[in-house]
Amino acid sequence: MRKAGEPPEIPNWMGGHERAAISGALFDKFNPADGTLMSRVARSGAEDVRAAVEAAKTAQPGWADVTPVRRGEVLHDIAMGLKQRREEMARMVATETGKSFKDALGETDGAIALGLFMAGEGQRLYGRTLTSAVRNKFPMTIRQPVGVAGLIIPANTPIANVAWKVFPALICGNAAVLKASEDTPGTAWVFSSIAHDSELPPGVLNVVNGYGSEAGAPLVSNQDVGVVSFTGSTAVGRQIATEAGGRLAKVSLELGGKNPLVVCDDADLDNALKWVLLSAFSNAGQRCASGSRIIVFDTIYDQFRDSLIKGIRKLRIGTADEDDFGPVINERQLRSMLGAIERAQQAGAKLLTGGERITDDGHGSGFYLAPTLIENVEADDEISRSELFGPVACLYRVKDFSQALSLANDSPYGLTASIHTRNVHRAIQFTQFVEAGVAVVNGGTFGSEPHMPFGGLKQSGNGSREPGTEALDIYSNLKAVYINTDPEQV
Repeated sequence: MRKAGEPPEIPNWMGGHERAAISGALFDKFNPADGTLMSRVARSGAEDVRAAVEAAKTAQPGWADVTPVRRGEVLHDIAMGLKQRREEMARMVATETGKSFKDALGETDGAIALGLFMAGEGQRLYGRTLTSAVRNKFPMTIRQPVGVAGLIIPANTPIANVAWKVFPALICGNAAVLKASEDTPGTAWVFSSIAHDSELPPGVLNVVNGYGSEAGAPLVSNQDVGVVSFTGSTAVGRQIATEAGGRLAKVSLELGGKNPLVVCDDADLDNALKWVLLSAFSNAGQRCASGSRIIVFDTIYDQFRDSLIKGIRKLRIGTADEDDFGPVINERQLRSMLGAIERAQQAGAKLLTGGERITDDGHGSGFYLAPTLIENVEADDEISRSELFGPVACLYRVKDFSQALSLANDSPYGLTASIHTRNVHRAIQFTQFVEAGVAVVNGGTFGSEPHMPFGGLKQSGNGSREPGTEALDIYSNLKAVYINTDPEQV
């Protein structure tokens, strides 16, 4: 029994019940804002994953037999349960990630909106009726569940990530096994408790905690998992594509980004500055859609650079609602970013501001990186081509639109992109020819909505899209049906 004052223990969810890891092992989750031990978490292994998949496999046929409209009603209840407990959830998100309560509350509201949208899809799981070249033959398509969905998420926007995968997987009639991020296990636990307080049948949603190599890998390789949906790094995405693809499972990969934000010479510079600061540094830069490559026309480069440096130095770092962003998620990530910045400087990059760990009395025990801006880097430098997932941005000088578009596309990634211009012709050319899954005019590189598809090209994904109705293609199989009739039997 846990003693008073000890950190809470976060279990798995399997078959509608909380379960410790079979081995009894636990791992430590630390608060990124102050470095203190926050909780101890079930350290799952292959046996735990097998048990969770078996629970999902057992529950799935009954859930699939529930009408899509009724499934939508259950998911609506879960979304409403999340709304009732939104402040509790936001507190958990804020504590686990170090972001402000205000930002965590906004993220929670986004998850609620996604849940409500997907609940409505229970009334719109459309197939199609088509025509035939043969008389008295009537073709159509229908959607059917895949079976068991394996869902693997990161920690950067934890409740949004849960919602993006769980709601579409369940509305299609699948049962799910969610491998929560080891950095945000409490968020997944609170969501699971909300789901199990609704009328969701036991076993339809199962959650396993643990490390990727110990819990994520067995989920990907399990023969009973029909679809694997992963959001995270490109390196891990490649491994998942190889493993799950090798057994011909469906795979959805939403991977990294090194996203360009272009500032043209006719841009509203105040608006561009606002969106550069938000794209590069909000959420401590921990977004796959973070604007980490700032491409600026030569004629305004010096002016914009000076304004940007001033804007960065005004950013407030901490966990309060009036702060602009908080810590990065863990010590390992922080050290990785500092190493990348040091290597860039050794290669000739110029550090304009930031670049160091914040070590004053209010931040020293947490995982805080000062917002960092770098220039004099080339398109093929390591820092230009590697996703750092932190508050680090690079500045690039270009002479015109053609060079800006070329540089924007000179990347192994292709997730999001933004351009700031008053010229509608430039804007449309950019949206048509930038190599990205999302293109934005006069805004940030982030800001997806529940009804819109999100995903990328090249090393940013495998072509799948979540959320939006496009997510239904991931979590359902299409069946072609042909009905032949005999008029003489009428």
